[in-house]
Amino acid sequence: MDEVFKALADGSRRRLLDSLNARNGQSLRELCAGLDMARQSVSKHLAVLEAARLVTTVRRGREKLHYLNAEPINAIAERWISRYDRERVHALADLKHALEDTAMDSNAFVYTTYIKATPEKVWQGLTDPAFTRRYWGLEFGTDWATGSPVVWRERGAETAHPEQVVLESDPPRRLSYTWHTFTPEWAAANGIDDETLAGLSAERRSKVAFDIEDLGGGSVKLTVVHDGFEPGSTVREMIQHGWPALLSSLKTLLETGETLPEPAQDAELPGDEEGSGQPRTCSPKPVRPAGSSPSFSCSDGIS
Repeated sequence: MDEVFKALADGSRRRLLDSLNARNGQSLRELCAGLDMARQSVSKHLAVLEAARLVTTVRRGREKLHYLNAEPINAIAERWISRYDRERVHALADLKHALEDTAMDSNAFVYTTYIKATPEKVWQGLTDPAFTRRYWGLEFGTDWATGSPVVWRERGAETAHPEQVVLESDPPRRLSYTWHTFTPEWAAANGIDDETLAGLSAERRSKVAFDIEDLGGGSVKLTVVHDGFEPGSTVREMIQHGWPALLSSLKTLLETGETLPEPAQDAELPGDEEGSGQPRTCSPKPVRPAGSSPSFSCSDGIS
C-alpha cells in the first residue's frame, strides 16, 4: 500500500491520472501529446502507477491502452474508512470517485485485481454455480463452449435470449460472453421499476471479458473489461459500482472460503428509489454490475 501513496505524491503522476480520468483508454503517444511531457518521462511515471496498480493496461492490436484501476483505492477504503466508520474522508472519497468514473468518450469499464489462487481456481470461480451462487447470487446455465447459449438464473428468475452467448472460451486463460437481456421477470426479481427497465431494454447489448494471467507462486492477475456501451448508458453507470464489489467478494471467497458481508448502501441509484443500492442489473446483487450484483470493496493483494 506504500506504493499507492508514493505514486500519488508526485504531481506529474496525478496529472496522468487526471488525463485518464478525462479520457480513459489512452495510448502512450496520446498521453504524451495531451500532457506536453517527454515520452521517457511519461513512460517512467506510468511504470510507477502500474506498479502501484493505479493504472492497468489492455492490448488492442499493436497498441497498449492505459486505464484507471480503482482496486487500490477500494483497498484503502476497506482497510481504514470502513473499519473506523469514517464516512466522510473527502480526499479519499474524491479520489475514489475519480478513479471509478469513466470518461464520457470512453465507456469501457476496466478493472484489475490480484488473487492468491491458481488460474484454474479463478476460472472455476467465474463459471461454477457452486461459486457464483455464493458471491454473485446467481448461476449460469451453459457448457462454456464458444458460441454456446448462456442462461442467467437468479432468485427464481431465468433469463434466456438467442444473443446471450459465449464469445470466447480458453480455459483457464480467457472468457468472454454477452451481457444478459433485461426482462420484466429479471426487473421484478431485482426491484427495477418500469421506467428504468424500458431504458435498459432500449440499450444495445454489452459484453464482458475476463483475462486470467498466471503470475506464478500461486497468484493470478485478473483483468475484467466490460464494454460495448452506448454514450450515456444506464447499464454502464450500474456496472461501474457493481463490478468492484463483486470481484472483491470473489477474491475473498477464493482466498478465505468466505464471502464479504453485504455492504451498507446509502447512494440512490437508477431503479432504486429507496436508496438501498444499485440495482442488481443482471446478476450481481444491488450494487453489483448491471446484471451483476455485489458492490465491491477490495483488498486485493494489497497490505
